[in-house]
Amino acid sequence: MTERFKLSRRGFITAMLGAGGALVMGLSRPAVAATVNAEPWDSFGEATSFTPWLRMDNDGKVTVYVTHPDIGNGPLTQACAYVREELACRWEDIRAEYAAPERNEALGGVYSEVGGALAYFSGRSTSEPRRTAYMTAAAGARERLKSAAGEAWGVASAEITVSEGMLSHSSGRSAPFTEFLSVAAAVTLAEEPKPKTREEWTFLTKVDPAKIQIPEIVTGKAIYGMDIRVPGMVYAALRQSPVMGGTLVSYDFEAIRHMPGVRAVVEVKPTEPGEPDKMKAVFPLGPSAVPAAVAVIADHYWQARTALDALPVVWDDGPGAKWANTEMMNDAAMGAARKAGDNIELSVGDVEAEFKKGGKILEAEYLTPYCDQVQMEPLNCTVKVDKDSVEVWTPSQHTQQVFVVTVQETGVAPEKVKVHQTFVGGGFGRRVYGDDSRVAVAVAKGYPGVPVHVIWSREESVRQGRYRPLMGAHLKARLGEDGLPSALLARVAGGPGFFTRGLADTALPLVLPNVQIESSVVRDFHIKTGPLRGPGFNSNCFFLESFLDDMARAAGEDPLDYRIRIYEKWEDEGWVKILKVLKEKSGWGSPLPKGQARGVAIGNWGMGGKPHHGTTLGSVVHAEVSNSGKLKVHRIDVAFDTGRVMNKDAVQVQLEGGAIFGLNLALNEKLNVEHGRIVEGNYDEYPVIRMGDTPEIHVHFEALTDHERYDEIGEPPVGPVGPALANAIFEITGKRLRTQPFREHDLSWGGGV
Repeated sequence: MTERFKLSRRGFITAMLGAGGALVMGLSRPAVAATVNAEPWDSFGEATSFTPWLRMDNDGKVTVYVTHPDIGNGPLTQACAYVREELACRWEDIRAEYAAPERNEALGGVYSEVGGALAYFSGRSTSEPRRTAYMTAAAGARERLKSAAGEAWGVASAEITVSEGMLSHSSGRSAPFTEFLSVAAAVTLAEEPKPKTREEWTFLTKVDPAKIQIPEIVTGKAIYGMDIRVPGMVYAALRQSPVMGGTLVSYDFEAIRHMPGVRAVVEVKPTEPGEPDKMKAVFPLGPSAVPAAVAVIADHYWQARTALDALPVVWDDGPGAKWANTEMMNDAAMGAARKAGDNIELSVGDVEAEFKKGGKILEAEYLTPYCDQVQMEPLNCTVKVDKDSVEVWTPSQHTQQVFVVTVQETGVAPEKVKVHQTFVGGGFGRRVYGDDSRVAVAVAKGYPGVPVHVIWSREESVRQGRYRPLMGAHLKARLGEDGLPSALLARVAGGPGFFTRGLADTALPLVLPNVQIESSVVRDFHIKTGPLRGPGFNSNCFFLESFLDDMARAAGEDPLDYRIRIYEKWEDEGWVKILKVLKEKSGWGSPLPKGQARGVAIGNWGMGGKPHHGTTLGSVVHAEVSNSGKLKVHRIDVAFDTGRVMNKDAVQVQLEGGAIFGLNLALNEKLNVEHGRIVEGNYDEYPVIRMGDTPEIHVHFEALTDHERYDEIGEPPVGPVGPALANAIFEITGKRLRTQPFREHDLSWGGGV
């Protein structure tokens, strides 16, 4: 139990029999009757609506209601696993169904009170509030079934066992759950059961189920945002101001009016500053505003896209056009990083006094560029706006945020807004804000009464992103007589919305006697930024772990052993354990052919400056660089500590994917700016690593400390891969890479070919 989720045992009772024979279990509030065959997108407000966490139907099927969209990371499966552990139903009888945000709103936050702003977010599926909610509801259902069976058989309910959807007694009696649903619904327990302890688990951590949506995906039955087909639907091709913050001056509809399929042109006017206030945004990084845009609506998408390309449009670029090129923005970020920061993130001791002692003092500067999430599914959303109601179909990462921005944009009463969550073709942070859905709502508002499927072209998706921020860093350190750092000064700068996470939150500053970490914001940057898998952390880990390698070499020590010496001073033993596992498993120190080397890096996501918090993860990268500078990554070893893990197979897949994601960030990704515009628009200009270039990835579980936490796994693997690769490249070439992407650097060495 945590402060974020306080379960009232007295207020728990929410079991009742639905009209179709379904046992409904929820938390804290009464459930409304459910029907057996409720559709996945059954809307709120009808007699069959309800807000429980799970439902058992009279055919033996168990429906688990989830708020968090699955973006490939497995939260649907994890929620079902919690229920399976307590209820002991058959795994094949479980299905997941999204819990609509309008139900949550109408019942006063029955879902969002568990997990707060992240309740409808697509990650954090192993957080204690979610786990406790599902397991408590399932335990209550189990005990009611046992009580009903005990009453019928004349035995104590404690003598009844539950397994694979069956109730059994030592007398030989047994029956399926379905036999007792109606009686169980009327049971009031003297006390609600607590979830099992970890030692009692028989499914969690013992079974690694595959993602429950895989059959739907491989058979093509899974419905993504791009798959939505609604009767009477039309299509809209969207174009926003090519310079973020610009405005629309004019367009000439007459020039395209008679093109095939064209129905209308809708102008989208930007949201005024401070608007709207009709409903508070739920996502913690702020509300989503509407930019200036124009959309062509037609019978089919290609008709709309072709007409949009032919539409004469005049834009006022606004102040963002002053940024003539990428170099100008880079200089602004680095200029800010070289000065005293606007904010002090961490201050311990006296770094300046330590620097005055002289000795070995190192300084270095780093820069990471704007990067896009480049999800496989382009941004899209389908919306139908009527006079008094709105309906939205969206591949969002935060359905509740979409619900809020829809109310904000239309002014329609919350009880008249419906949001349908689809499967998501890649998130990585881009689909969290709800700004994409809000623009679609704005377009549909201009063509009311008809479902409008608004689609960003690939180019529009890339050029109108919420990017990883451009970040610059200036680092300075002094080494003491023992070779370890005695002082560290770090100044980081980026545009509005940039993330400092990763420097002040990591362990290195916490074991040093003198530390100053500062941050600054370049406020006139106009490019929108947002979370990109490991926001802030993926850049800051590159800065700090590259610089730490410089310290090791200046001290004349092995980089991995040097890190062990440093982190032995930290009370969280997971750091050293990870490094020792990597040393053993990666073959660290064993001879390699000329032109090959290994590099190491380690970091933590989510520790907040505390030991035994967040996920600590380290990587060793084995790379090769030819004399002419051709780079090949042979192998990545990953060791980590989340405390404990729930589903080993799911964790391994997340770590493998995160390592590839981080590798591509370091090797390839960069968005350039010309006259305020993003240059790159598609995969031919924005390279993404191919399967043939993917190295061997070895994930090692031996560093888990068994600490009492199940922390995040999606974000952490992105950070250490880049600096580990940079450190390996330096070992081979003698060239220190302080900017990304590495493909822009000349890696040639030794004068050969």
